[in-house]
Amino acid sequence: MSADPHMARVLEGRRFELVIIGGSAGGVDALIGLLPALPETFGPGVVCILHIPADRDSRLAELFAARVALPVREARDKEPLEGGTVYFAGPGYHLSIEADRSFSLSCEPPVHFARPAIDVLMESAADAYGPAMAGILLSGANHDGADGMARIKACGGLTVVQEPNEAQASTMPEEAIRRSTPDLVLPLSGIRTLLSLLEKP
Repeated sequence: MSADPHMARVLEGRRFELVIIGGSAGGVDALIGLLPALPETFGPGVVCILHIPADRDSRLAELFAARVALPVREARDKEPLEGGTVYFAGPGYHLSIEADRSFSLSCEPPVHFARPAIDVLMESAADAYGPAMAGILLSGANHDGADGMARIKACGGLTVVQEPNEAQASTMPEEAIRRSTPDLVLPLSGIRTLLSLLEKP
């Protein structure tokens, strides 16, 4: 599937080093529709963040490692972020990205009742990567991610929201659209196409 003319215009002349994908209710199913399509030549780093109960071990990295051609692992404190790798935020800690593009874990209070919170990750990533990053917000049942997407847009990054009518839970994408008009609002099939166009860093 090739890009539509609007998507092609939005991406023209841009190169990306990082993709942040956030979601909550319905987010795992959405990621199952996206991550297995990434080729092993995909260049940008990918960081996925879903709302995970703090008292539960996350098996997300393990689940997706068997489905994705790229290396997949849980993000670790002080670890440099590498291209061509899929990272997952673990439970119980906020995940952020420092100016030197390494991960940082913290126990600061929950944001939108969530820790890890999408806003914390996206806002820090926007400050570290500026226009060289893309933020993708998927299905979810609260307002987390809307402020993060607004920061990405303010820093020159690309903002993409799942089509609310397709999402299992539409609140999160709807709030992101209301808060700061994203560059693209796409169904999962369109987001898969978009990712294929971001293959080279």
